Amino acid sequence: MDPSEQHQWKKIAADAAAKLVEDGMVVGLGTGSTAALFVGALGQRISAEHLRISGIPTSDQTAAQARDLKIPLTNFAEHAQIDLTVDGADEIETGTLYLIKGHGGALLREKIVAAASKRMIVVADETKLSERLGSLVSVPVEVVQFGWEATQRRLGELGGNPALRLGKGGKPFVTDGGHYIIDCAFGPMENPKEIAHHLDHVVGSVEHGMFLKFASEVFVGGRGGVNILRKTTG
Repeated sequence: MDPSEQHQWKKIAADAAAKLVEDGMVVGLGTGSTAALFVGALGQRISAEHLRISGIPTSDQTAAQARDLKIPLTNFAEHAQIDLTVDGADEIETGTLYLIKGHGGALLREKIVAAASKRMIVVADETKLSERLGSLVSVPVEVVQFGWEATQRRLGELGGNPALRLGKGGKPFVTDGGHYIIDCAFGPMENPKEIAHHLDHVVGSVEHGMFLKFASEVFVGGRGGVNILRKTTG
């Protein structure tokens, strides 16, 4: 599809989500191309409306963008709970609003922030929607560097067809937390909860990119504007 059209779809979804932020909120700031558009829109609101908020970023990249936009940042030592988190997703299962996240490499911090949030809004374009989770993308699993080969073998035993993610120069990609990511291609999943349960118990795994029961609503940008999805099953 036309990248400029897809960018516009992301932007209208991000702009709509930015309108949900209210004065005094603690806001989780997601990572990725669509989340970056939300952070940009939030920065504009702060500048134009003198909105007073505190942001908790999910990556060093997002933190740098927020500082450039003069968005005040805070942390969990100061705030135990987040009022609203807005983040993107790599795949969204319609009906359940189950998510796969982490292709931007920030899944651990994203899940910590999501778990501490009263409400999580996902912003995306309509190409991220699927009827069955795993149809579009692999499941990232963040693992400690020590013994990653053993962890990868265990993920293979679970049917994940695992592959170590590589970064610049063909070297292993390293997350902000100093971990590797192993991408697991499970394919369309009949029971995502069961697979997530198994991934939760893999020794050497820090966290995985299946976000089940986190999203409150999904703002989807597309040809017809912004469509708001809510959970209907699961």
